[in-house]
Amino acid sequence: MQKQTKAISPWIFIPTLYFASGIPYIIINTVSVIFYKKLGISNTQIALWTSFLYLPWVIKMFWGPLVDIYSTKRKWILYTQLAMCCCLGIVAVCLQLPNFFFISLAALTLGAFISATYDIATDGFYLLALTPEQQAFFAGIRSLFYRMAVIFGSGFLVVFAGLLEKKLNNIPLSWSLALGFSAIILGIICICHRLALPLPESDKPRHTKTTAIPFGEIIISYFQQAKIFNILAFIFLYRLGEAMLVKIASLFLLDKPELGGLGLSTSDVGLVYGTFGVISLIFGGILGGLVIAKYGLKKCLFPMALAMNLPNLFYVYMAYTKPSLTLVYPLVSLEQFGYGFGFTSFSVYLMYISQGEYKTSHFAISTGIMALGMMLPGIVSGYLQNSLGYPLFFILVCLLTIPGMITLFFIPFKADTQKPTLITSSS
Repeated sequence: MQKQTKAISPWIFIPTLYFASGIPYIIINTVSVIFYKKLGISNTQIALWTSFLYLPWVIKMFWGPLVDIYSTKRKWILYTQLAMCCCLGIVAVCLQLPNFFFISLAALTLGAFISATYDIATDGFYLLALTPEQQAFFAGIRSLFYRMAVIFGSGFLVVFAGLLEKKLNNIPLSWSLALGFSAIILGIICICHRLALPLPESDKPRHTKTTAIPFGEIIISYFQQAKIFNILAFIFLYRLGEAMLVKIASLFLLDKPELGGLGLSTSDVGLVYGTFGVISLIFGGILGGLVIAKYGLKKCLFPMALAMNLPNLFYVYMAYTKPSLTLVYPLVSLEQFGYGFGFTSFSVYLMYISQGEYKTSHFAISTGIMALGMMLPGIVSGYLQNSLGYPLFFILVCLLTIPGMITLFFIPFKADTQKPTLITSSS
């Protein structure tokens, strides 16, 4: 089996593994907001229920060891891909039903747990199937293909659905076809992985071992860090404004002008937010990494926080002035560029505090807390937008960025003595 592992190039399976990781995440957490809006669900309901879909990524650390112990990572990957394909197929079919909302929401919830499990298995398989040298080389490759999946989901898929809306004049059918297409893509990738994934010798079930998993020790050691309350405040508050914005931004772009929105078509939103916006976010993240590598995290943290938060003012401007589509493109792209740039410093700081014997588990805890910090504001964002209207809501978003920037002056900081290993996060 080891010979087979060596014979299969990582170029054959790493791109598709992480492309298949990004598709469900972006459909569940971003595209769902768009198709529910187009299907007539209120902003309050959309923001509330789709925010709960973050939950599996918040708590996935609790069943991660089960994936590590029972069966093989390869089987977990294949089974979860097949299950995710079925979930998206169910969502596509049920959009044709009168009570589609809660049925599709239940399928998306199940899909969220499956997708989070797939992420655990994929990262584990990555460590087993690749040598340390290959792991370092393909770190950027896997991130690239994950982001390409984001562009596929929030860009191409949304544009495709928008074109179908115009051609078929049937919104539910258009989104059923678009989501069905994504399910077919995952099905094809699953078949390819069944044929192409290697069989690493070390990828074996370990449930026969009697050694207990030190859950308590891992969690206690994390919360025994110096100034842990300052760290937790930073993780919760640094992205508070963005957490409020992310669920409402696409709704604002789609809503009719008489309701305070910009009245863009589905295809326009797919291009503005899901394509050019995501590309800008990627370049912002790349530049952020280069800047930190040159100047060090401590010097960059506050300026990068400003770069992430100040562009939120663009939404205040758009809410009051209702600019043309020509201006919306650069404004949204600049906001996403700033977000990608500023988020880099946040993720690198999480790596700095994830040290010691359980650094991987500590990073998982930090990202789980981060996901919780995104989920809770998202739950109330729809209610607040409905109560305040878009202009005042976006002003509130800008004000809520201030507490996160204040925490920067109180978090413990370790010297930039060595560069952290970049870890891909779905964020």
